[in-house]
Parts: sequence; C-alpha cells; structure tokens
Amino acid sequence: MEHRLVTALEKAFGWDGPGSVGVEFARGTLAESELLTRLMTPYRLLETIQRRYLYNPQLRCYSGGQELHPSRYLTTAVSRRKQAVQQANMAALGAVLDAGGTVVLDGVDTFDPTMEVACRALGWWSGELVSVNCYLAVGDTPGFDLHWDDHDVIVVQLSGEKHWQVRGPSRPAPMYRDAEPNVDVPEDIVWEGCMSAGDVMHIPRGWWHTAIRVDSGSTGHSLHATFGFTKRTGVTWAGFLADAVRGDTEFRHDLESARGPRDDERLVAKLAEAAHANPPARYLDQVRAETPPARHTPLITALGASVPTDVVAITEFPPRITVDDDAVQVICGGKRLTFHPRAEPALRPLLSGHSVRIHGQDEALTTVAAHLIEEGLCAPLNEGLSSGYTGLVPDAIYSNPPSTSV
Repeated sequence: MEHRLVTALEKAFGWDGPGSVGVEFARGTLAESELLTRLMTPYRLLETIQRRYLYNPQLRCYSGGQELHPSRYLTTAVSRRKQAVQQANMAALGAVLDAGGTVVLDGVDTFDPTMEVACRALGWWSGELVSVNCYLAVGDTPGFDLHWDDHDVIVVQLSGEKHWQVRGPSRPAPMYRDAEPNVDVPEDIVWEGCMSAGDVMHIPRGWWHTAIRVDSGSTGHSLHATFGFTKRTGVTWAGFLADAVRGDTEFRHDLESARGPRDDERLVAKLAEAAHANPPARYLDQVRAETPPARHTPLITALGASVPTDVVAITEFPPRITVDDDAVQVICGGKRLTFHPRAEPALRPLLSGHSVRIHGQDEALTTVAAHLIEEGLCAPLNEGLSSGYTGLVPDAIYSNPPSTSV
C-alpha cells in the first residue's frame, strides 16, 4: 500500500523500510508541504471536535502546564428523549486556546478518514497497529513535563512551531506495567531545538521528551500529530502462550489440591512444548492474520446500486495471498478464504490497499469484489472515505487477462 506520507517519512529519515522504528532517534523534514494540510489543519481539528460526542481523557485541555478539569470545556447536552451526552463547549475551548492553552484529541484516526487511511498505510508498512493523536497549542504554553511513552512515536509538525527536548532511555525497553518503576530522568540531552512545519521526528519507546511553546509570544500556534506504533514484545508473546494453553485441561486445573502440589515438571514440559509450537514469529503472523478489519460502512444494496463504483481493502494488515495449482488462499482479518486460481488477477489489486475502479470492469472483478465486501475485507469507497485516498494513495490498476471467470 503506497501512501505519500510513508514515502515522505522514509525520505526524510533516510530509511529504507520500517526496520529503524523503535531502534534509533531520527529527525528530518518532509519535502511536500501540501501533504501537511491534507493530513490536518487547526480548524479541521476543531471541526472534528465540534461534531463528535467526546469524553475525557480522549479530549483533554491544558493551561499553564496543568490539565484542566473536564467541566471547563465539556458540557452535557440532553436530548428530547432525556439522553445525556457529552460534547465540547466550543466557546470554552476557544477561550482555553486564546489564553495560551493546549487542546489534545486522542485517536483522531477514528474520526477523520484522512488520518484513518494514513494510520492504515503506516500499519501495513510497519506491521504494527498505528493510531494518531493531535496537539493544538496557542501562544506561550509550557507543555508537558519530561515523560516517556511505552510505544514508538513519529511526530509530524503540521503547522506553527514547537520547541522539543529529547533525552535517551533510563531503562531498556520500559513498560508501564513493569518489574520496577522507570522514573530516573537521564541528564544528557540527545537533541533540543524547534520543530517547524514539515519537520518530523522519531522517538523510540522509553526515550524521555517534552514539547513546549515558551518565549514564543502571545501570538502563533503549534499543531502536531503523534503517530503511535504499539509493538509486540516478549511479554505479549508470553500472554499469548497463556491463552494458547487454556484448551489443555491440565493447565486449567488447580496447581495444588488437598493431596498436595501438581507435577511441576510435567506442566513445565507442556508449556515448553506450547512455546516451541507457537514461536514469536508464528505469534506475530497469527496476530496480524486475526486482527479484525477496521470499522467501515458496508454495502447496503437497498440504498442504491448493488455494485459500488470503487472498492478498497480495509484490513489492518496486508492480506496474505498464497497460490498453488488448485486454489488461491487469502488469510487476513480473521478470515481464511479460498478462491479458484483464475481469481488471482482480481484479488491482487483488490487486496493491495489501493482503490480499485469496479464500474465498467468485467464480471470477474465484480464477482471477486462482491465476495470480499461480503466477507468484510473490502468496502465501498464512499464519499467520506475517498477523501483519505484521493491524491494520497494511487489507484490500483486491474488488467483483465483472458478466461478470468470465477
């Protein structure tokens, strides 16, 4: 799945693929300024907040470096049926910003189709689930204290400026639920400087950092997006093994009874057997194959055309396609589908992550697309979703080979 953001990040960091994610600190500048406004603008972020029911902590506000109580910027609206929902008080939100505050919206990809597609492209690229938070700050604001994240981040400065300080890790690969707390801030500063529109930065997990707008005056703003990469660890693999052995009756029995402890050696041997049968590589493959597709709008034939004009894959990870003389097998999104070998020319573009024009194409492509839509691996490229693809992700090219009936 090609995406202009992924290509631009690789060029900016000097990377050849995602292998450096989580390994090294990196900085760079995106060559395409137009890409920034396509991703998000300050007013589009505020529009997104305005038109959603939101709760704290997904929506947060800060002033003077301190988090504000939600009652300062959230209001409860009561419908005619007495249903209470929370939404942003936009006048109060504007006052927070005008007074030199910061507005944070987590999980912007769940609301904005352009950010949704960008996160999907980064997920296909990295093999990890990706989400994005947006931070809008106005005037002089001290930002957040030095902190570290338990996931890797790529920061994209979308507009304005912000001053950053980055320090190395004080504990290798820290976790929030860890063997010991990670609270000792390193003294050495790895990098300190100003991020301007178009600048990007990769901060590995566990590296301390802070971002502020101080001595910037009462005017000006900063909008940046932080893409978070939640990578699997040996601990998550161990948790997977615990789930894998639940089907074994011996592991479900108590460790000791009135007759005394169980046979430890037998359980240890069976756990080792389970670990060998499910090594980390197989675990990663299984997680990516079984992750459900993204939430999407299905094709509802009663509302109009039975065949969409354009179709796109909406799986969180690239589908795995295997071919032999007898069948083509597709594994992704928790599904394992089998097709006739003649379906392969249609499957490749439909599952490429790029939009495919169905209207006016042959019956083979239409038939395969209908199967994938029914299984929830593809979705119609409706008006809203298309905004995340147009000009950012190139269309797939379908070439109709002879004898493609399926």
